[in-house]
Amino acid sequence: MQYLVSMSNPSTLDAIATLPEPVGGRFPDGAGGGFGGQYVAETLMPAIGELELAWRTARADVSYWAEVDALLADYVGRPSRLYHAARLSADVGCAVYLKREDLNHTGAHKINNCIGQAVLARRMGKTRLIAETGAGQHGVATATVAALFGLPCEIYMGAEDVVRQALNVERMRMLGAQVHAVTSGTRTLKDAMNEALRDWVTNVGDTFYLIGSVAGPHPYPWLVRDLQSVIGRETRVQILAATGRLPDALVACVGGGSNAAGLFAPFVADASVQLVGVEAAGDGVATGRHAATLGAGRVAVLHGSKSYVLVTDDGQIAHAHSISAGLDYPGVGPEHASWMATGRARYIARTDDEALAAVERLARTEGILCALETAHAIAALDEVAEQVGRAGVVIVGLSGRGDKDMVTLAQRRAAAGQGQP
Repeated sequence: MQYLVSMSNPSTLDAIATLPEPVGGRFPDGAGGGFGGQYVAETLMPAIGELELAWRTARADVSYWAEVDALLADYVGRPSRLYHAARLSADVGCAVYLKREDLNHTGAHKINNCIGQAVLARRMGKTRLIAETGAGQHGVATATVAALFGLPCEIYMGAEDVVRQALNVERMRMLGAQVHAVTSGTRTLKDAMNEALRDWVTNVGDTFYLIGSVAGPHPYPWLVRDLQSVIGRETRVQILAATGRLPDALVACVGGGSNAAGLFAPFVADASVQLVGVEAAGDGVATGRHAATLGAGRVAVLHGSKSYVLVTDDGQIAHAHSISAGLDYPGVGPEHASWMATGRARYIARTDDEALAAVERLARTEGILCALETAHAIAALDEVAEQVGRAGVVIVGLSGRGDKDMVTLAQRRAAAGQGQP
């Protein structure tokens, strides 16, 4: 394939170079030691080492960013819009801007990361892609880039998520991917990731594991954050053009945390900008049926990385619950754990019911149907607006569109007797 070289490539390379590299594969925890690391089977260490070397080389290579930037512009449709939501702003009580990742090809932020990793896989000579997925958006994006590059693709997805995200399953299959319904454990994203890692161990020679979030062993949290930082880099330019200043707060939903990390990372050095991550409180944190890992978890190791994890009293991985399949994960990216530990970001949680109400609020004020993941961030706006005041500017990472959730939304509305406006 031939791609036009974007004139922005030198600036992309320069911007990526300003983002901090985890020291020894770890992000600071405020007390020494650090979050992240490589807690994987010995058989995977050669593959991890190969990937880290490939990423270090590509990250400093203008030709790599030339290809990625050209695909993001011409294929994905970047830059995504920064939209001033005037009616929502009036309702909330401060200026609210939406970073519209839902307008990307495939309907979410996931395609940013998939493009970058697929280009890396080809540079490494890998001929097969595998991935895990929860809400299905990462699976769709992986299947999309696999079709674009002519590579076979297999997606692991929890059996429960296969049912509640049936539309995305059909999209993946239409794109030529093989979808494996994982029936072990809780039958959700955690178990899908387990199976993807097992596949990778078995097929490291020809297979690239295209991970979907800022989780997993080093260098994945670093790599995915860098690729998703296009969100925050664009946002910075756009909000300065629109308002002449930086925002008072950035708000984004957090499961594994890739869309939030991509939005936050280019603003971490700006102390005046609040970083607010919103986790899934499910039925309420006090009920135990939630996915508020940073709010209610403890430091442990999951999927090759040290971070905050939901665990039972006897030390086993706990079942995470959220109406949103994309937030239904009992861990979180290690850089988010670092930002919380060092006080740079704060993390709050919103329930299923609050997220459902937020979907309707955004739909009725702005004519935008957002994903249930995004709705958790929308649900936090009143609290953030109260802190920044009426003159404040808040940017929400609108991580994905809500088409995939319409069956769930319709069922919940019908159960509540809300079938008609």
